[in-house]
Amino acid sequence: MTTPTFANYINGEWHESAQTFEDRNPAKTDEVVAQFSKGTAQDIANAADAAACAFPAWSATAGPARGAILYKAADLLDRRFESLAAEMTREEGKTLPEAKGEVRRSINIFRYFAGEGARMPGFIVPSERDRVHMFAIRKPIGVAGLVTPWNFPSAIPAWKLAPALVCGNTVVLKPASAAPLSSWRIVEALHEAGIPRGVVNFVAGSGSELGSALIAAKPLKAISFTGSCQIGNWLHAEASQRRLRIQLEMGGKNPTIVLADAEFNSAVENVANAAFFSTGQKCTATGRAIVEDAIYDKFLTALIERTRKLKVGDGMQPGIDIGPLVDQNQLDTVLRYIEIGKKEVGAPKIGGNRITTGGLEKGYFVEPTIFADVEESMTIAREEIFGPVLAVMRAKNFDDAMRIANNTAFGLSSSIQTTNLSRVFEYIPRAEAGLLTINLPSAGVEYQLPFGGTKDSSFGPKEQGPAAMEFYSDYKTVYLKY
Repeated sequence: MTTPTFANYINGEWHESAQTFEDRNPAKTDEVVAQFSKGTAQDIANAADAAACAFPAWSATAGPARGAILYKAADLLDRRFESLAAEMTREEGKTLPEAKGEVRRSINIFRYFAGEGARMPGFIVPSERDRVHMFAIRKPIGVAGLVTPWNFPSAIPAWKLAPALVCGNTVVLKPASAAPLSSWRIVEALHEAGIPRGVVNFVAGSGSELGSALIAAKPLKAISFTGSCQIGNWLHAEASQRRLRIQLEMGGKNPTIVLADAEFNSAVENVANAAFFSTGQKCTATGRAIVEDAIYDKFLTALIERTRKLKVGDGMQPGIDIGPLVDQNQLDTVLRYIEIGKKEVGAPKIGGNRITTGGLEKGYFVEPTIFADVEESMTIAREEIFGPVLAVMRAKNFDDAMRIANNTAFGLSSSIQTTNLSRVFEYIPRAEAGLLTINLPSAGVEYQLPFGGTKDSSFGPKEQGPAAMEFYSDYKTVYLKY
């Protein structure tokens, strides 16, 4: 069977390149899911120019009309729901149920922001002066560059694209080259929904080459990025020189506090879910389980037993809990951290190896791994691993657990497991994170509320929910004497 080649999308047309790159199945590395045209710096420049040309007409289009196109694109994605989920599992590795959940979320995101086109809230306030009418209306900011990661290859492009477009901006989307097909499908749906030429542009390829070109593109007014701290910090430095509006969502070393009064079985399930589902490849995944001393040993034993029951394999197969890591680089990174953990604290209580048997030898599979008695100073307690590796730490009491949880450079998500309502209301103001969950996994958010962290995890306005409009629009304030 011939492997399909997917072109870049610039100024309303599909552009093939002389060079291509492969999109491989991380569960079966001998399977090429797709070939993608390899974009160049010139492609980025052309895309930005096309977006700039399209901006005046698109920004002048009525908000409800912009929303109508998003509604239509959502309907097209909905009709292709099953095939989109299967493609995501094959290109990124997550299990098919997780992929279905993500595709559904992307569809819901488009419908949510499509509705914002008929609202576009501003301000009307009374003046201190006689016969003066005062109000402020939203205006788009211009051409936005969107740089998205591979771990949520549909949902994250959706939650950047939808608010950007409904606010009246035009965009250049650069997806992660490890999993570009899911975002390509969104662009395809927008094209079929009738998005005007130049409003949406898609260029896939090398992050180092295309990222520099995007920052350098003269029409660019803003850039939204989700990815590593290293690249995010570089983008911030470069964008600041041009005074670009910038939004960064980066790493986390997220804690889950388990107190002695927690509902025990639910706490075990929530920690296992947050640490290992999606192969730990979530920025909101639990990297540290901080367990109160009174139940530490009992909890650790139960968590190990729950982890032992998790089934690792090809996400297209039924009954699989954990798929592969996304590529060789991520596999090497996770195995390197496991070796660091062995040197710091000894052998893991479970896991710690690559899986090369049972038909999984052609994939990037790693056993879910638990290190116990991890200290705050250890590397595996401080650095984001982005894989199925959990550090379990001991806390004397609630106050000690809070201190340990906050002792990190990151501040994306944080969770507590407790039945003590007073502890919950102490935890909420004290937790140094942008996303808090109580008696739920640390990973797993919805699109209706703001998303984003604190400290080194995030920079700029929040994403998702009504807050997303703040990054992709500005205000025009009017004083009218009558």
